[in-house]
Amino acid sequence: MTHPTTITTEPGVPFVDIVRELDAPVDVVFRAYADPELIARWLGPGKYTTDVTEWEFKNGGAWAYTSSGAGGESYGFRGSFHSIEPNRRIVQTFEFLGAPGHVSLEAADFEDLGNGHTRVTGHSVFQSVEARDAMVANGMSGGVIEGFERLDDLLVSLGSSV
Repeated sequence: MTHPTTITTEPGVPFVDIVRELDAPVDVVFRAYADPELIARWLGPGKYTTDVTEWEFKNGGAWAYTSSGAGGESYGFRGSFHSIEPNRRIVQTFEFLGAPGHVSLEAADFEDLGNGHTRVTGHSVFQSVEARDAMVANGMSGGVIEGFERLDDLLVSLGSSV
């Protein structure tokens, strides 16, 4: 079953809040966020392939990936992991290399809802309302929603083998 993705952008504040329930245990969902091979299979829209070029999943570690389309377009992203609490929380920076210097701070919280269900709550803080609005205007919402739909499919295919 696919659950709705809630994306909230309140006027006048540089935040984006995302909430999504997933039909998998919290440890399996967390692993899908932690393992670069799994990240590459679900992150972002399906029309792009994701190549994870750096992944140090630890406090202070760096990450980077490139999303490429069939038409030759390519988009780079990078950041740092600031705090990782297994099965509970990931805090990281996020930078789209097409807009260098516009770094956001992101937190993803993982809540065990019982019966093999998990709620992921994301909170992103941008440097300004304008930077937040530019990210939203450039398709962030569609990419987030499609990414979660791809994560649903991945979690079904993995079952409890993750």
